[in-house]
Amino acid sequence: MKTMTIARAINEGLRATLASDPKSFIMGEDIGALGGVYRVTEGLAAEFGGHRVMDTPLAESGIIGTAIGMALRGHRPICEIQFDGFVFPGFNQITTQLAKIHTRSDGQLSAPVVIRIPYGGGIGSIEHHSESPEALFAHTAGLRIITPSNANDAYWMIQQAVACKDPVIVFEPKRRYWLKGEVDTENSPGDPFKAHVLREGTDATIVAYGPLVPVALAAANAAAEDGHSVEVIDLRSISPIDFDTVEASVNKTGRLVVAHEAPIFGGIGGEIASRMSERCFYSLEAPAIRVGGFHMPYPVARVEEHYLPDIDRMLEALDRAFAY
Repeated sequence: MKTMTIARAINEGLRATLASDPKSFIMGEDIGALGGVYRVTEGLAAEFGGHRVMDTPLAESGIIGTAIGMALRGHRPICEIQFDGFVFPGFNQITTQLAKIHTRSDGQLSAPVVIRIPYGGGIGSIEHHSESPEALFAHTAGLRIITPSNANDAYWMIQQAVACKDPVIVFEPKRRYWLKGEVDTENSPGDPFKAHVLREGTDATIVAYGPLVPVALAAANAAAEDGHSVEVIDLRSISPIDFDTVEASVNKTGRLVVAHEAPIFGGIGGEIASRMSERCFYSLEAPAIRVGGFHMPYPVARVEEHYLPDIDRMLEALDRAFAY
């Protein structure tokens, strides 16, 4: 076991991938000599060379388009999008080309492209640097979407994403890049598309992913002081969603809170709440409650703490669930 930050764990996962798969390479803005804005790719260009860790022009559509072409020729491109809000110039290539090539070719072609996107707020930045656009991509069939919340998952998920035959978007919670954790570099945590139960409970279930998982665990600890046993699930995969694990938990606890940084309106939480209302109708003792951002552009840094879901908002949601 090694102790690493999430950023370092991704770096080590990328290093392992580049070393083991000669067809893999990384491309993105300022990822070479600089090592990326968050230094996630630091040292990789010096170790593997500029032909494996390539700086690109400031053109996300060009990055994605080039990656698709390289993937069709048998390579394993790993694209870094510098900030979440910068991905939209490449949105067309991702949703109309990358996601559909396998189906359009009747299974004859595949484009195993990995797209790394730092996402979420909490870093004192501005709009286009603090957004959570995961639901926009999850709505498009043909894309797999995962998001680590801890260093161990970060280390393994990036390697599993590159090994996957399908296109994978890895949403990396940027405000958790410096969160440290134990990493087992020998034993994989298993299927990256399966949710993990991080804390057992009997009275309510909190489902979260990415940057809000530590908040959910803190809320569960606070609720325990009031005598409530809260189960916490790290979703890990946004597409596909492991509904079976969530269903088993909700059938046990009878209450569900779903939390994410993205706006509640049209968010992933609504899909989970709806599915559990269908699957767990006779087990639910209260309506499924969503916690998330507001339906507005991401605010300026001085007031972002009022936008981001925190422990108090999760506890308030639990109080509402227990009130029924």
